[in-house]
Amino acid sequence: MPQKQRGRPETSDPKSERVDVRLTKEELEKLDEYCKHKGVSRPQGLRDGLKVLKIK
Repeated sequence: MPQKQRGRPETSDPKSERVDVRLTKEELEKLDEYCKHKGVSRPQGLRDGLKVLKIK
């Protein structure tokens, strides 16, 4: 009988890097408002914001 694997399943794009960010109260309120409106978590809201950044 094969042994069951533990933990989360592997993904093709693992999120292995960690970033700690300090925000002002106003910035956090904006992030929370966005996340509530879109129905996403704070980390996903930050990822969404990074996706719209463009390098010139």
